[in-house]
Amino acid sequence: MLRRSTFIATAAAVILAIGAGAADAQKVLKFGSVFRPGLPSGDAVEDGLKPAMAEASGGKLTLDPHYRGSLCGEQKCGEQANQGLLAIWTSSTANFGNFAPSLTIFDLPFLFKDLDWANKISDSWLGEAQSEQAAKETQHKVFEVFASGGFRHLGNAARPFHKPSDMKGIKIRVTKSPVEYTLIKTWGAIPVPYDWLQLYQGLQTGVVQGQYVQVPWQYVYKMHEVQKFYTEVGGAWGGNHISMDMKQYNQLTDDEKKWLRAGMDEFSKMARAGDNAWVIELTEKLKGEIDEWYKPTAAEMDLWRAGAVGAWADAKGTYNASRAERALAEQGLDSFIAALKKGGAL
Repeated sequence: MLRRSTFIATAAAVILAIGAGAADAQKVLKFGSVFRPGLPSGDAVEDGLKPAMAEASGGKLTLDPHYRGSLCGEQKCGEQANQGLLAIWTSSTANFGNFAPSLTIFDLPFLFKDLDWANKISDSWLGEAQSEQAAKETQHKVFEVFASGGFRHLGNAARPFHKPSDMKGIKIRVTKSPVEYTLIKTWGAIPVPYDWLQLYQGLQTGVVQGQYVQVPWQYVYKMHEVQKFYTEVGGAWGGNHISMDMKQYNQLTDDEKKWLRAGMDEFSKMARAGDNAWVIELTEKLKGEIDEWYKPTAAEMDLWRAGAVGAWADAKGTYNASRAERALAEQGLDSFIAALKKGGAL
């Protein structure tokens, strides 16, 4: 019996030694996300980040992806990364706020005029500045800030919304974001925190009467079946990030960091291009299946933007005001800057 136990222990030691040798030759980074292949961000991981990193490293650095929240939900993935249970993770920029307000600036309504400007600024100086801030404030290395579904637009089952006063008394589903809660309230509606996965039924039963979400996600989850009025108000950008636990990142060699960066560059390119096409395709599909898609006039858009000033003011202190003003100025949004300054937000 003793000899058998000794044999088993010795065999196990040999197996562990072989595994360690293999690990030295190939490093695997575990990835956890609610993304899934078949949608732009998931495809950018599966067909961009994963093969590009493997190719750049000659197979020495590879990705082990876990999709659809199989390892963790958005709010837990970052915690698991810090615990060493995974390396790379994603979430909305709003949920990054569980660690620090480093990315809060991307959630401010009407920070970006359109998708082209959002991509340009988030992929350059502002993305870089906020990523550096995140590295100082948290234990996470932010590689990219990008969109998933473009901008949020209003959908509701009650009546057309052409200007904010049309929303008075209507129950609008919101997330746990304080910025979103204040924005919906300032527009005159009743903000109701409500779980996304229960929203279809909530709209059917009248528990809530509308929501403020990116159109592709509304279409994928068939919200347009139970709400037929849409307003192209935009405002809030659907920001996401892809990050890595800083401790694990610092343990990478210089070559491994270069290989990982090559993968992230390909991810960024694919995620942005795929998302833009996704927004156009599903917006057009949705328009053909609802009663009204309304695009506010310039004067009406001034009213929608005016309602956002309170949300900015409430969030003051969580974002860098000079960076926010620079982003707005680059886009020529001088009147909005003036309104924000008058309201004490800048």
